[in-house]
Amino acid sequence: LQTRLQAGQGYGNTLNCVLTVYRNESVAGFFKGMSFPLASIAVYSSVVFGVFSNTQRLLSQLRHGDPARSPVLADVALASVVTGFVSVGIGTPVDLVKIRLQMQTQPYVKANVKLKPTVPGFPMYRGPIHCFRTVLQKEGIAGIYRGVGAMLLRDVPGYCLYFIPYTFFCGWITPDGCISPNPSSIWLAGGIAGAISWGTATPMDVVKSRLQADGVYLNKYKGTLDCILQSYQNEGLKVFFRGVTVNAVRGFPMSSAMFLGYELSLKAMKRDQTETNP
Repeated sequence: LQTRLQAGQGYGNTLNCVLTVYRNESVAGFFKGMSFPLASIAVYSSVVFGVFSNTQRLLSQLRHGDPARSPVLADVALASVVTGFVSVGIGTPVDLVKIRLQMQTQPYVKANVKLKPTVPGFPMYRGPIHCFRTVLQKEGIAGIYRGVGAMLLRDVPGYCLYFIPYTFFCGWITPDGCISPNPSSIWLAGGIAGAISWGTATPMDVVKSRLQADGVYLNKYKGTLDCILQSYQNEGLKVFFRGVTVNAVRGFPMSSAMFLGYELSLKAMKRDQTETNP
């Protein structure tokens, strides 16, 4: 839904998008492009949380000589920035394949434009591997990383507004005297952080989606700035908030599960280390 609302044609609102997708493509339409993200999400999440936690420990070691010391706000912010940069290297190709698969059957309405041989409305890619290989062969590495600038502008501040609110809310919700937050505090703080991060990241998410969807049948945008200017000139400021409701709503349960899994896994590993090394 997010991709269709941000880069598609003819969807008035979220409900209209749901009904249109279901009417035209049945339930299968809601799961297009899911296989590639599903196959890579474990690696992606491991890298994101691994880079964040290890950067925090490194900063605590450099500043205070103790990697186990609780990080200050500046350390959390810097670790978030580093995480954002690293995540883009993995996330951009995955997002590109997902969006190309989701958008390849969307009609493109544009006068006097010479389209590629594939006719809009018919699949151009047979699956994620075929999509990745086709883009790589025709457009090279630059094609695989199309939209990387917009993704950097989305993810670097986005991860700051992901980990900083989580750290703040976890500390605020956790009762005094507790060494670590309980699962309910982690779940709530993670959900709030996810909703904030995805909600505020929506404008650049729109630009990224449009850049990555662009190129299935024609290349409309020359780059990030050109996409911003064309989108604003044609549709006004409101275009940058397309899909904000979907982003915020999905951000809560997704982030709750991510942070809960992360924190519980850390606790389990620390407990195992304590038991094996008394």
